[in-house]
Amino acid sequence: MPRRTEAPATPGRRLVLASASPARLELLRRAGLHPEVVVSGLDETGFEDPDPAALTGRLARAKAEAVAHMPLADGALVLGCDSLLGLDGVAYGKPADPADAVQRWRRLRGRRALLHTGHHLIDTEGSQAVEGVESTVVRFGEPTDAEIDAYVASGEPLAVAGGFTIDGRGGAFVAGIEGNPSNVIGLSIPALRAMLATLGISYTDLWTSA
Repeated sequence: MPRRTEAPATPGRRLVLASASPARLELLRRAGLHPEVVVSGLDETGFEDPDPAALTGRLARAKAEAVAHMPLADGALVLGCDSLLGLDGVAYGKPADPADAVQRWRRLRGRRALLHTGHHLIDTEGSQAVEGVESTVVRFGEPTDAEIDAYVASGEPLAVAGGFTIDGRGGAFVAGIEGNPSNVIGLSIPALRAMLATLGISYTDLWTSA
């Protein structure tokens, strides 16, 4: 069932985040935006694409459209996002279980991969939409087997796309990034600002004092 959280009224437009990700919500809050959260409940199993970047775009659009068609989204700006890690042409979302997370980290260490985040923003008031995919290079460090086991045992990598974070315990095992850091955490704040501008909406008009 879709879930909704209340948020302080913005001086401009209502922003609805079509995602259950706590990291995305916290990113927006730190950026001065306090969206409502409405989870689409989208079944992602039927979505396939050989291009991980394109797949994130399709999923972001499907999530945003699912929420935008709900009566509670009338007049709101609806933002859908999805992130995947691309390595050797394979798309990696959340690990299936601890064993999968361990094997993934052993595959990633010492290598570079691309974190793709699809963004889809719908203005339900004007029936307009804008979308885009942002990609950031992630350079992984070389954690030992014992460090990988300890990290997976913490539970953190099981809850995030790609099986890692840069703003939590996993940050110690990431050697660097090339691109926008917020994109790796869950959504690109600069990309959101540009998308709003395309729709004729000022990013700062959505700031709140909460």
